[in-house]
Amino acid sequence: MNLREPHVSWADDELVRECINGNQLAWAVLVEKYKNLVYSIPSKYQLPREDAADIFQYVWTELYRNLTHLDRVGGLRKWLITTAGRRSLLYKKRLVRNAQMPDLDREWVDETPDISALQSTAERDQQVRDAIANLPPRCARMIQMLFFEDPPMPYQEVARTLGLAEGSIGFIRGRCLKKLRMLLEEFGS
Repeated sequence: MNLREPHVSWADDELVRECINGNQLAWAVLVEKYKNLVYSIPSKYQLPREDAADIFQYVWTELYRNLTHLDRVGGLRKWLITTAGRRSLLYKKRLVRNAQMPDLDREWVDETPDISALQSTAERDQQVRDAIANLPPRCARMIQMLFFEDPPMPYQEVARTLGLAEGSIGFIRGRCLKKLRMLLEEFGS
């Protein structure tokens, strides 16, 4: 067993190896690392929240069952995206067939989704999440509050939350974005 505590910044092969060895914390970290990626797929299909939750659970159950059979861990993201995409399309077709989403264009549902475009977008989004996870905690929190909250938090609230002077938020934000840009370049974005 690895003496270090698993973290989302760990490489996939390291996390998967720990999961296969029965490390429950590594499994929790793996889910934490990719939960937004998996959940984003049914969202792109505009599925109801309940269906998205079912698909989320299905994907993780399937991964757990097939963890030792993955051909290569480097394909983990692609596996997650493809599995979630196929399941989402199945749910979408069922909803249209049952007329629970009558406003949808039936032709769109019958088309094969552009998995490569879906994968490309999901990969890019995940690279951003990975880079943010590797930022210093204050930067990660600031980026989250300024760019991922809906609606974005005002500088005054960000300053209060982080215990900073409101006038320093712009400068610190610039430094954090520079660090994020460097990490994204390092990750190959």
